[in-house]
Amino acid sequence: MKVCIAEKPSVAREIAAIVGATTKKDGYLEGNGYAVTWAFGHLVGLAMPEAYGFTGFKAENLPILPKEFILQPRQIKEGKEYKNDPGALKQLNVIKELFSRADRIIVMTDAGREGELIFRFIYNYLDCKKPFDRLWISSLTDRAIREGLQNLRPGSDYDNLYLSARARSHADYVVGINASQALSIAAGSGVFSLGRVQTPTLAMICSRYLENKDFKPQTYFQLKLHTAKDATSFSALSLEKYDIRTKADEFYALVNSGGTANVVSVERKEANQEPPLLYDLTTLQKEANSKHGFSADKTLTIAQALYEKTVLSYPRTGSRYISTDVFDEIPQLLASMKSYSRFSAYAASMENAPLNIRSVDDKKITDHHAIIITENKPGELSPDERIIYEMVAGRMLEAFSKKCKKENTVVSLECDGVTFTARGSIILSAGWRGVFGTQEEEKEEDATVLPDIVQGDSLPVKGCDILEKQTKPRPLHTESSLLSAMETCSKEVEDEAEREALKESGIGTPATRAAIIETLFSREYIVREKKSLVPTNKGLTVYLAVKDKKIADVSMTGEWESALNKIALGGMDADTFHKGIEVYAAQITTELLTISIEGASNRTRCKCPKCSGQVVFYPKVAKCQNPDCGLKIFRSIAGKDLTDAQLSELFGKGKTGLIKGFKKKAGGTFDAIIAFDSEYKTVFEFPKNKPGNAGKGKKRK
Repeated sequence: MKVCIAEKPSVAREIAAIVGATTKKDGYLEGNGYAVTWAFGHLVGLAMPEAYGFTGFKAENLPILPKEFILQPRQIKEGKEYKNDPGALKQLNVIKELFSRADRIIVMTDAGREGELIFRFIYNYLDCKKPFDRLWISSLTDRAIREGLQNLRPGSDYDNLYLSARARSHADYVVGINASQALSIAAGSGVFSLGRVQTPTLAMICSRYLENKDFKPQTYFQLKLHTAKDATSFSALSLEKYDIRTKADEFYALVNSGGTANVVSVERKEANQEPPLLYDLTTLQKEANSKHGFSADKTLTIAQALYEKTVLSYPRTGSRYISTDVFDEIPQLLASMKSYSRFSAYAASMENAPLNIRSVDDKKITDHHAIIITENKPGELSPDERIIYEMVAGRMLEAFSKKCKKENTVVSLECDGVTFTARGSIILSAGWRGVFGTQEEEKEEDATVLPDIVQGDSLPVKGCDILEKQTKPRPLHTESSLLSAMETCSKEVEDEAEREALKESGIGTPATRAAIIETLFSREYIVREKKSLVPTNKGLTVYLAVKDKKIADVSMTGEWESALNKIALGGMDADTFHKGIEVYAAQITTELLTISIEGASNRTRCKCPKCSGQVVFYPKVAKCQNPDCGLKIFRSIAGKDLTDAQLSELFGKGKTGLIKGFKKKAGGTFDAIIAFDSEYKTVFEFPKNKPGNAGKGKKRK
């Protein structure tokens, strides 16, 4: 029997239908000599420090450097402890039984670094020794799967990819565990999270935020000349920018009294604008964020869903190119869009036209080619799915279209010693820009519509304005700009040689960058303000504590990604890489244990009545530092902020004294005692007004 293992049930069903495994069993499908089973993503992972005998956060335990990493089934939290996920255990038992019966194992997890790790961790945890083959495809269409099954590769061909994936997993574990525990110990209270890629990414956001906040705008002035030729009016800006208003006033008076502006030069250039390359995941995420406000994680989730619906190719790719053999399929794919209403007219216009080959390059293909549509027509799609599908389909039409031809004009005028410049641009042939029918998104500030002007023309001065402007800081990061910075690190590293080296890898990978950003949200290190990413006080506190430490070094993280890529290609030894990571972990642990977190050690604290842990008083909340306890009391109750003394009384005695001035929802005020009920929820208790009239408690709404 041949046993196929996919990454998730939905993909397994597609594969099972093709190989004829149509009989449903518990945890797999069977038939025609095949059994098709599945993982639920990462069924197996690295064991936490407790498995190695390290409990709690103790400086003497650091650095934690396992000699042999222990694998364990996926964990879930139950009460104060973590335990094996029953669902994961059940599926692992199914897989183990099938592997024991298999004559041949076929690996069908996603064809990439993480997909390889998912299978190998399961395979190693189950201590399976049977050889296996690998299905390596870039889409889940019937044709791609059938062709892949005819061209299975030995599993050993992907040993280096696995070594790279394992090295990444071990590095993230060693750096994350040691850095997070060291910083938390140094802070004295609270739990802080640091990571190999997470922390440099936070540093990018915080440094840009502080740069923007501290920016001091400089005021300057420009003259704006109004003139015309024939029936076309246009304006031109002074070449010089004036630092003081009086200087601008002086030249303003001269221009207004001059009467005419002479055309000194007219420069016209025809420009050919190449079509954009096809999408890789990062570029798709960036444009979906800037055009539609989608988060990186949302775009990846939608693209993955479209991949599993077999209408898009594999989305977790870092390449914007296709190979020559895939290019042979492009005419048919473009022609298929003639039946898609939004693109039907444009797709029909491309029939028999020569295709642009800018996106075709065999040498620039990584594990997978760029994201393209498949031959399968999309059925019912959600509005968000349709947006991503049309972005990819439209980009394909653009990428293989003709260049856009433009004529750019620069006119120089002189009026009473002041030089003015006007710029204009007209599209001669839309080419690829005709797909969405949009003009250039980013036009120059001083671009205008120009009449037919020649050198030597004398034009009337129809007015002049003084424009008061200010220099602007670099904007706060959006997810789009952050993805760009993560992809290349170019704008975050000053050294030119380092910039060039990092362009090949950046920090993180196309498949992981969305998850890194989401981690920063879940840790409450950053928030969204419209499209901008803004650090919270907690995020800034962490950044300011570590910004000069190795853990926040962007260039070093980029070098690691480059090293992981070399391991995957067989150009670097994984053990050598890991030894370097262990040295680094020891260094950052020493660094972090010696720092202090501003404001972390001088807050009021008391004993937790629920778990006997430590409660720390923050500006808006009093919170137990034991993550397994979760006791948290907000200061503001019914419009009244509790003082530290009142909170201390509540945690120490179970209730406060009488507090006056709580606000009623219907208006007015009331007096009450705040107390804990049996579940440590806050309730109101009211003083007895008359003998025999017991006060009643009411849960706070």
